[in-house]
Amino acid sequence: MSVRQSLLAILDQGPCYGYQLRAEFDRRTGSTWPLNVGQIYNTLDRLERDGLVEKGDVDEHGHVYWQITDAGAEEVRSWLASPVQRTQGTRDELAIKLAVAATLPGVDVSAIVQTQRRASLAQLQELNRAKYAGANPDGPEELAWSLVVDSMIFAAEAEVRWLDHSEQRLALHPHHAMSLELSTEKPRRGRPVKDPVVEQPKRDETPSATGAVR
Repeated sequence: MSVRQSLLAILDQGPCYGYQLRAEFDRRTGSTWPLNVGQIYNTLDRLERDGLVEKGDVDEHGHVYWQITDAGAEEVRSWLASPVQRTQGTRDELAIKLAVAATLPGVDVSAIVQTQRRASLAQLQELNRAKYAGANPDGPEELAWSLVVDSMIFAAEAEVRWLDHSEQRLALHPHHAMSLELSTEKPRRGRPVKDPVVEQPKRDETPSATGAVR
């Protein structure tokens, strides 16, 4: 989730002060990802440093209004026109947990899958209850919030399907045949050890009695 670009997009509608920005962000996301005021101001400081926003007027209550610059407006346009790049290297804790558990001797991976499925289904039920709680889907705030909830519902449904798929695959393999023992091959650490350099004895260049160098 890009807090930076989201705040910039809100400021592109008009100047706001910190608490106002937080309230506007919550209105548009249904408070799904609540932001604290410190996070808001830290982001604004970075945006100001990058020349994307600047401080404007101060009202009678001492609120400092932040306004977007031309460079900031251009970044908003670029953000809205660009696809979101999903990071391939993102670590999924659940996938890693199952992958490791499947290789450990004596671990009932099926029980892990079933426990997770119950939790995922419970979350899915909560999301569906929240979606159909009687909100008016025609209002702009409710529509924005429902888009976020729909995304979370689809993600939860996908997780349940993946758990079902994983359980079917695991059932095809006896667990004792899949466990990995610790490797006897020790990985090298750091740079390979260089061959020791044998120092040659230095010549004694002290002149002898005859004047020759020994």
